[in-house]
Formats: sequence, structure tokens, C-alpha cells
Amino acid sequence: MNTNFEEGKKHRFLQIHPQDNVLVALQDLAKGEVIDFGGKTLVLSTAVESKHKFTLLPFKKGERIIMYGVLVGIANQEIGQGETISVHNVDHASSEYALGKRKTHWDKPDTSAFRSKTFNGFHRADGSVGTRNFWLVIPLVFCENRNVNVLKEALDEKLGYKKVQSYENEVESLISLYKTGKSTEEILNADLQATPNEAKRIRLFPNVDGVKFITHDMGCGGIKLDADSLCGLIAGYITHPNVAGATILSLGCQHSEVSTLQNEIRKRDPQFSKPMAILEQQALGTETNLMQEALKRTFAGLIEANKNERKTAPISKICIGLECGGSDGFSGISANPALGYVSDILVSLGGSVVLSEFPELCGVEQELSDRCVDEETATRFMHLMNTYNARAVADGSGFYANPSPGNIRDGLITDAMKSAGAAKKGGSSPVTAVLDYPEKINKMGLNLLCTPGSDVESTTAEVAAGANIVLFTTGLGTPTGNPVTPVIKLSTNTKTFLKMPDIIDINCGTIIDGSETIKENAHRILDYVIRVASGEEQPKAMQLGQDDFIPWKRGVSL
Repeated sequence: MNTNFEEGKKHRFLQIHPQDNVLVALQDLAKGEVIDFGGKTLVLSTAVESKHKFTLLPFKKGERIIMYGVLVGIANQEIGQGETISVHNVDHASSEYALGKRKTHWDKPDTSAFRSKTFNGFHRADGSVGTRNFWLVIPLVFCENRNVNVLKEALDEKLGYKKVQSYENEVESLISLYKTGKSTEEILNADLQATPNEAKRIRLFPNVDGVKFITHDMGCGGIKLDADSLCGLIAGYITHPNVAGATILSLGCQHSEVSTLQNEIRKRDPQFSKPMAILEQQALGTETNLMQEALKRTFAGLIEANKNERKTAPISKICIGLECGGSDGFSGISANPALGYVSDILVSLGGSVVLSEFPELCGVEQELSDRCVDEETATRFMHLMNTYNARAVADGSGFYANPSPGNIRDGLITDAMKSAGAAKKGGSSPVTAVLDYPEKINKMGLNLLCTPGSDVESTTAEVAAGANIVLFTTGLGTPTGNPVTPVIKLSTNTKTFLKMPDIIDINCGTIIDGSETIKENAHRILDYVIRVASGEEQPKAMQLGQDDFIPWKRGVSL
């Protein structure tokens, strides 16, 4: 990273790595503007929008574009000096990779500010510690989704967990306008006052943070791999430190069998002892029988779950999922490096972090494989990357197709460029383990988990792997959350933070603005993580009840 940028000074542009042959605009730059850099002067031949990149030298067709010190693209035509690079003049390209020498030496950060820090969490029999205490209600097959929703309707409000934010008053206002004969235009221009939050409901079980009712569209009709993976994913949630117990609804004839789920639970926790009810509709007969049994078993489980109280735990018991969504051209130079610094601190203190989204690691495979602790781990990582990309190519859409229109609009024009910035979330520590979906973390340190680049699918998988906090960076803004794990949203730029205060928790745009260094921002993030882990803070996604859950069908998802 550029040294001056690290010092928190205000800059108009940035060279991320000394080998880079393009610069990043940190603010809008006008055509004809003079750029002094590295003892040379160039004149911008095009206007360059903030977050986008412009050339230091002229490029011939076929020449390599370097960012973050790695290959991120190839010029598909001549590009003039001081010209903006875009999808029109640059194609995706990434370097080949192979098994190399281990490069596991790293400079550990100063951890003195956090060495004695603790949090208050829920201690589980397997030694893990939860940052929340939820009861889970989930179906093994989509046929049971309606019954899950019936249970939610019966339990949520009576137990004191129903979200109080409502827009019913706004609807009443619209109805009133319609009944009084207002035109469509008048209704569209009406000023609807936001409904104030009601008084907080009193929970019947104060030590239980909620009952989470999850639905999905899987469990039958697909390939066996998807059914088995679903059972593994659900087992990851049942054994998760943030989950006290579960009610599982099964139809009885689906591909995702109860026996498969039980085997997956034993894989993750051989001494599993949480209260769990598995109810099969075809065995119980009527809906009334199913609902009454589910209500009794769930209520009894909540009584037991409520006996668990928060107790002190070292922050090494925090497992952080590293995620991004709605990324922009600042992601790789503000929020993602800040998360990398947080990751390095936590790993140094004996904690665990998990970096996923394999399509967004394209182009940095060599660095990450070299950082693996042994050749077996490196080989597994490369195998998973090759297999995933080959499957995508066979379906007509390789990793190169990962950037979304929003990514491209805000400066991430190739997958390798996006990946080089995304990988910064993993810091610089050695890779201790490589996991395939939906495996669970069982080693301290930096774990790599094979998931799609789709943020909800990836977050869903990281939590199943054991993440009890998720740090989620976004440049464009996204409301994504998770049913059982707090998802902390971090903006890469101040504009998004100010525009979307109801979904963003922390502003990392201060790094771009020059008011904070990466280290200072990382310390602020970790302090907030500890408060969230202790239940002292509720991230915006939890306040909004943003309980996103999408299992990965093992076909191609980028």
C-alpha cells in the first residue's frame, strides 16, 4: 500500500503497489488536468471519475495492466497515457499459478491494545462461545416452508420477538388518500410520515435473543449432492455457537433425509447435546398434530436455552466471517485492508477468520496458495479453484463474468481487479486450512472456504462454517444480514455511509478522506466487534430483521 496514503493524508489519486502501471482516482479528475507522480508529469486525456483508474504510460494492444502488483487485465486496443481504463479498452486477464514454495513468514501486528480484551458470550458444551443465543426452526425440505411460517405467526409476537417496525400507518394514509379521491399523481407526491418505533416488547425468555424461522427452496428434486450439502449446511447452523437448539420439520419422503442430517451433525460435534426436535409430518399425520408437537417441543427447548447466560470469554473465541457485496473501486484500498488488519490482530491472538467467495480470488491464487501452511493445503486450494472455474467455463460463464454492472460502474472492470482488492480482507497471515462447502472450521487462523461470490450464498456458508460475527464491506450499499450471526456492515466510502445510515454500521471512507489510517480504522472496527459480540450493540441488519439465508446449489453461481 502507498505509504503516504497509510499516513492518512488527503490525496487526489493513489498508486496501490509500486509495480502498478495505473493509478486510482480518489476524487473526480477533469480532462486536461496535470498529474505529477514519481518525478514525471502527465496530462489526463480523458476525465476520470472517482474510483476509476487511469494509465501512467501508453499501452499497446495486448500489454498487461498491473494493479495491487498483479495482472488484472490486458489492453484490447491502444490506450493513451492518462486515459481512463474501462471494459471498452481492457479485457480480464489473470496470471497462471502452480504449487510454489511456502511463504508463511509474516509481520504480526501490534496486539497490545487488545491482548487483555474479553467479551461476554454464551458458552457451549463443545468449547465454542456464541455471540447470540437463538433457537432455530428450519425445514429439511421446501414442502415444510408453510408450516415454518405458521409456527412463526404463532410464536413470534407472543414470545416478544416480533419486529416492531411497521409501515401499516403509511398504508392507512394511502388508503385514506385514495378514498378521498386523490389522483395517482397526488398519491405519488404525498408526504408519508415514517411510523415511529413502538415500545420494545418484553421477552418471555430474556436470555434467548430470538426464535429464527428459516425457509429455503431445496431438499428434494435436485441432485443428491445438493440434498447432502443442504443437510451439511443445516447441521452447521444447528451446531453453531450462536444456536441453543433447533426444531427441524421434515415431510418424510424428501432427498435430504433425517439420517443424513444426523450424520452431518455428528461430523461437526460428535458429543452433540443441544435440545433438538425432529418432527416428520407424514408420521404425525394431521397439521394439528404436527403444530402442537412442534409448539410443545420448541417451548420446552426455549426453557432450557434461557438457562444459559452470558459469561466472560477471550476474544480468541470470536470467529469472523469476511464478506463483501456491492463492491466499488475503493473496496480494495479502504474497508477491505482495514478488515485485513482486523484479521491479522485476531489471528495473532489465537482467533479464527474465514475468507470465502472463490470467484473473487481469481488472480491472487499464487499468493494465497504460497501462504498455505503446507503443500497439501495449497494443493486443495488450487484444485477447488480450478474445478470451480472449469465448471463455470463449461456452462459458458467463467470467473471473468463475476463483476456486476454496479461493480463495473464504480471502477471494478475485471474479475482479477475485483479479486485483488477482495483478497485484502484476509490480511497477511498464513492460510491454516482450506474448506469445501459446507465444511466447518476446526483450525485457528485464516481459513479459506469455497463459496460463490454471491454475497448472501457466501455469508450463509460462512456462518455454517462457524463464523459468530460477519464483517461485510460494501461500496454501493446492501442490507444483507443473517438469521443467527450479527452482520456488521462497513462502507468503503463516506458518501454511501451518509446516504444509507439505516444499513451501514461503520464508515471506512475515513481512510480515503485522509482522517484515519487503516490501523486506526481497524482498531475502531474491532472495538465495535467486541461490543457486538457481548450483545451491547445491535448491528443495523439485526435491527432491521434482515435474516437472509440462501443455500448454494452446487451448480455455477458467481
